[in-house]
Amino acid sequence: MKKISRRSFIHTGFAGFAGLTVAGKGSFNIDLKPEVKVDKVKLGNSGLTVSRIALGTGSVGGSKSSNQTRLGMDMFASMAHHAYDRGITFFDMADSYGSHPFVGYAIKSMPREKITLLTKIWTYEDGSDRNAPVRESLDRYRKEIGTEYIDILLMHCLMQPGWSNNRKHYMEGLAKAKEDGIVKAVGVSCHNWEAMVEAVDNPWVDIILARINPFQSHMDNTPYMVSELLGKAKAKGIGVIGMKIFGEGRHVKDNEREESIKYALTTGNTHCMTLGLESIDQVDDAVDRVMRLV
Repeated sequence: MKKISRRSFIHTGFAGFAGLTVAGKGSFNIDLKPEVKVDKVKLGNSGLTVSRIALGTGSVGGSKSSNQTRLGMDMFASMAHHAYDRGITFFDMADSYGSHPFVGYAIKSMPREKITLLTKIWTYEDGSDRNAPVRESLDRYRKEIGTEYIDILLMHCLMQPGWSNNRKHYMEGLAKAKEDGIVKAVGVSCHNWEAMVEAVDNPWVDIILARINPFQSHMDNTPYMVSELLGKAKAKGIGVIGMKIFGEGRHVKDNEREESIKYALTTGNTHCMTLGLESIDQVDDAVDRVMRLV
């Protein structure tokens, strides 16, 4: 007799009861298996253990908004709670996305020690007065999110080499915050090949957020070159988080999602990945697909 899964049962709804076959007296042959949850991985030598998928909040993001924030507080929180139930306990934010209050609202009922919070600070060359002091920015971030500490703090969207020389002000501020327990790990989000090479060679870096997919879409070099460099980062104990897994939404057909996830898991030399999920269905697809391929 054909069994149906828990999700199929739920989607069938009560109206489908008439079509179910009775397996025995007063019973239905329904397989109510619990839904699989995404697993957890060690993020290099950062001391952090994170869910293999992070819920990204920056799809088409900038100017303090994104596709995730445009869902509205309640709808975003509903998706985030479902993601948490499926094992996604890692939330990827940025000041420029405007997503701090949204994640803060969503995690109010979640045990803080069981979730990982990542955010990013926009930086300029030393001497710029366009940003508040590092600690002042971090205090604002923590207030917006509603947390005493942030697990991962990255310098956002580095697009040129030389950042380790012209952004020492930020590096020193983040290192001090790490010493004080305000953040647990620091690093960079790279949008430039030379900047990423520099990150792999810099002992200040705990975490690299890197663009990786098999289509070379919105990437900083060929998939082979990026994967090889990220392999060197992992060998040095740097935690590697993959982003732009679907090429910033350019490769989202079923076979493309399959190829992209598989590449990130098996060839891309990532520990985990951030996915800009925008619905409960997308959360389910991502978790089921990742765990099947794992």
